[in-house]
Amino acid sequence: MSRRLRAASLLAGALVALLLGSADALAAGNDIGRNIHSTLRDAAAQIFGGVIACVGLLFLINRKFTDLALYFVAAILVGWLVFSPDQIADAARAIGRQILP
Repeated sequence: MSRRLRAASLLAGALVALLLGSADALAAGNDIGRNIHSTLRDAAAQIFGGVIACVGLLFLINRKFTDLALYFVAAILVGWLVFSPDQIADAARAIGRQILP
């Protein structure tokens, strides 16, 4: 009896996950490439934030506040470079226009 209960609960969990995931995909439309891109970008951002939080917690526990501040500044810079390349390109063009006439 417990095997059937486990199988039913696993099937119900998979069905709920499928329904919740498909609602976002259907709401976004039929552009599969854009949907996959946004899903992977969101997942990468969450993983990036989690890693930053865990490593930042290690710095905080060890009371290395200067290293923690430097780490957060570096993490913000890397996150900006990775997740906003269009803003980086615009900033580089603006700097180039100011320096080169």
